[in-house]
Amino acid sequence: MAVSLIGQVNLMVEDNILVWKFNRGSKDALRRIYEKFKDDLLGLAITLLRDRSLAEDVVHDVFVSFSGTVGSFHLSGTLKGYLSTCVANSARDRNRLRSPRLAGPDVVETACCDSDGPIENAIGIEESGELQNLLARLPYEQREIIVLHLHHEMRFREIAKALDISINTVQSRYRYGLDKLRSILNSVVTK
Repeated sequence: MAVSLIGQVNLMVEDNILVWKFNRGSKDALRRIYEKFKDDLLGLAITLLRDRSLAEDVVHDVFVSFSGTVGSFHLSGTLKGYLSTCVANSARDRNRLRSPRLAGPDVVETACCDSDGPIENAIGIEESGELQNLLARLPYEQREIIVLHLHHEMRFREIAKALDISINTVQSRYRYGLDKLRSILNSVVTK
């Protein structure tokens, strides 16, 4: 536990240094921020939008907007949490603008990440695809809360503040989403 706490503190210090350099116009700091978080943010956007191309656009737009804050950006939480919230909000806006038809499972692609080898990579992609298909069966509001909390490690209070909803709503959506996932998994197992 102490090691993970020290690791978290080191990451927060690194993020604060990157933000400090970014605010002083360092293009290298912006590049490092992008490289550090792009895979996680793309994974979040794909999970929420179920369309890789649209997800890439959302992540790109978030970083373009973020780059416009150079010199005035103030970090009040974690950098990953801030950027994740921006992606979630942008994804929600895109979902509102899209037609009622959601992208089908054939459109969903997973974000590829580094692994030990091709076999491990293939297993990871398959498992990620199965998880995305399960999450896709949840209402957007529940899926959003679950992904932000579990994958992006945001606390319920952070999510509530970022999405401008009550903490009770966040907790309810999380609980209902997990219950629905449990129900879906139980129905798959009994078949």
